[in-house]
Amino acid sequence: MLTKECARQVLEAIISIYPDAKPELDFTNHYQLLLAVILSAQTTDVAVNQVTPALFDRFPDPQTLSQASPQEIEPYLKTIGLYRNKAKYLLQCAQQLVKDFKGQVPDNRKDLMSLAGVGRKTTNVVLSVGFGVPAFAVDTHIHRIALHHQIVDPGASVRQVEDRVMEVLPPELWTQAHQSLIYFGRRVCHPRNPQCHHYPQLYQCQDQE
Repeated sequence: MLTKECARQVLEAIISIYPDAKPELDFTNHYQLLLAVILSAQTTDVAVNQVTPALFDRFPDPQTLSQASPQEIEPYLKTIGLYRNKAKYLLQCAQQLVKDFKGQVPDNRKDLMSLAGVGRKTTNVVLSVGFGVPAFAVDTHIHRIALHHQIVDPGASVRQVEDRVMEVLPPELWTQAHQSLIYFGRRVCHPRNPQCHHYPQLYQCQDQE
């Protein structure tokens, strides 16, 4: 595993490669962001963006969605993975938002994680992207990059990657690091045949250790 100083250099180098990386999910408010991130589990942002326009048009707010049935929601999600389970999660989540939070998406970790279909990654995305609260979400791309570039020990868990990056980087860089690392994982550090060697700046500090 790289030292803290070297790990920070690698992460900042990746940020510098994609300094303007932004979320690739389409949304216009906290409700749409929450639903889009829930739907993004085990599928692509592109696939989610293809279904959400019709979904949001039919169910524009938690109140409307909370009065639906899973069978009414499912047709809007059929092209993405686990759509039946996700339809149930969306319904339960909307009902909780209406019942417990007056139809508003909560802005704190405890309340977000109490919602159906919402785990730590979704919570971190909603906090950082939606509310500007420093948080670092780890997806499969970020987990792979952290292992590949020895930012964490071999076999490190998703939570260990999250904790390590937050230890290495200052809070003001967490959100941008999340976005830049995702871009890097999708475009460069692929699961097969990663192209990281095209960026020698990622290895300068490592070569000196």
